[in-house]
Amino acid sequence: MSLEASLLAQLDECKGLFAPEAARRTEALLKQIRGIRFGRSIFGISSKGRRFESAAALIHLHETLLFLRAYPQSPTVVRLCDAILFDFARWVRRVPREQLAEFEYAEVSGIAGTGITTNFSYVFAKSLAERHGQKTHRRAKRREAISNTTGWLAIDWQHFEHVDRLAPTLAHLIPAAREAWAVGRHIDWRKCFESAAATEKLGEVPWLLQHVRPEVYDLLEVPLRFELGDSSASRSRARFARHSMFYHRGALLARKDVSFEREFAAPPIRVTRLARVRAHQVLGVIVDASAVRYRELYGFEYPDETRVHHAALGRGMDFFFFGVPPHWRLHDREYCAGMYFKNGVPIGYVEVMWRAGVMEVGFNLYYTFRQGETAWLYARLLKLFRQHFKVEAFTIDPYQLGHENDEAIESGAFWFYSKLGFHSTSRKIRELAEREQERIGANPKYRSPARTLRKLAEAPMIYKVT
Repeated sequence: MSLEASLLAQLDECKGLFAPEAARRTEALLKQIRGIRFGRSIFGISSKGRRFESAAALIHLHETLLFLRAYPQSPTVVRLCDAILFDFARWVRRVPREQLAEFEYAEVSGIAGTGITTNFSYVFAKSLAERHGQKTHRRAKRREAISNTTGWLAIDWQHFEHVDRLAPTLAHLIPAAREAWAVGRHIDWRKCFESAAATEKLGEVPWLLQHVRPEVYDLLEVPLRFELGDSSASRSRARFARHSMFYHRGALLARKDVSFEREFAAPPIRVTRLARVRAHQVLGVIVDASAVRYRELYGFEYPDETRVHHAALGRGMDFFFFGVPPHWRLHDREYCAGMYFKNGVPIGYVEVMWRAGVMEVGFNLYYTFRQGETAWLYARLLKLFRQHFKVEAFTIDPYQLGHENDEAIESGAFWFYSKLGFHSTSRKIRELAEREQERIGANPKYRSPARTLRKLAEAPMIYKVT
């Protein structure tokens, strides 16, 4: 095993260890990794000047560091993880160009020093442009330079498949272009667009958002390139400031340690409403965290900034949740969305809808943190929803269980909810689940095959609060 593989394997082992000696071991490994210089780096160039480190190993290191930062054993672990993660863009710059595409897969996208290209909705693009859009027009070389520092957002012309759709829009905005377009002359629409943006001293994205109606923008399907650089939007640097940290001195809470009955009977969770300015800041962090993972939620697109609430769930977990303004509300159900942060690190989100005391819960924990206290977090969220919205029963949509969702099948989502007390609304599926449980009881090594899990996911599950 190579030195770098050995260090990564040892650091991986530290994620589940929380005794005092484990903290010291984690700190020693982090110091060793941080102290490596690029000239003789396991993540750079060897002593012979040959590159040998892969993007895959850097991704592995990044995700391990992010988990340890969210679930730290000591203040020193927090400090060292932040030191490496905040410098990660410099590490990424050592990766061979042909491997950079590996950083853009949805499972790992958002690492500092990398970028993504996607078609953001108008509201998401507008929110991102407020914080990351170029203030003035810059040439390509200048963009490349700032991508290594603050990050930037611009149109990805190389992947703009429908650039011709800009023609009617630009012809309407630019008289000279309209005349040329009317008589059928060839027009370099990109050059025309950049010239118009430069005239108003705006970046490409802010200029387009300022001049085009939302519904028109969405129809254009404009691919935006979001280069993260050292931006706080990156997963490496995204943080919510906390006054205190929660350090794990013992084993993480497992599913067997969690009981819905105990949670519902526990004292109420403290909930506060954020001031408008603070709410706007928090929502910006939430949009960034979601955008770099290629994800948009209805509630994140149209949040009610006047009613953003914070709940301190305990064990270093903060939850920010909110509905949508009156004109964006659903026709026949109430709606709420939110994101949770572990020791200041965004680790997942939730989307709920309810009526008549029955709530459908869409729960998502980012892949990096699925070795954390998932069952405990889920139970705390359900307690909060029962407390705050007077919910009497919770349901899980089949998609969350694995219906047309391979990720949920791979994670065994049905059994996660089943072991917490949910049961299928289908009698046929309940009987199938009982037979599967008998097989598991007879053979502890048995695992339900994917085809069985897909059958189990064909109907919703429900939990009724007693």
